[in-house]
Amino acid sequence: MASFVKPRVRSEQPLHAAQIQDALLNLRTVQALSGLGKTSIYERIKSGELKPVKLGSRCTRFRAGDVQAWLQAQGK
Repeated sequence: MASFVKPRVRSEQPLHAAQIQDALLNLRTVQALSGLGKTSIYERIKSGELKPVKLGSRCTRFRAGDVQAWLQAQGK
């Protein structure tokens, strides 16, 4: 008998969550806000431009206030 594995469903995070300073944004939301791809965001992390928050071994988020400040600095 084959066992059935329920697929993991990823819910989309609303973009208006970025307006809450202390909200923790996932990578897809940061991609949508910045227009950058995953690799470009990882390059910004490596260079120190963006600082992620590690919540676990496989869970990384970004503070909305930090992302907003970084995006505003890009426009200057």
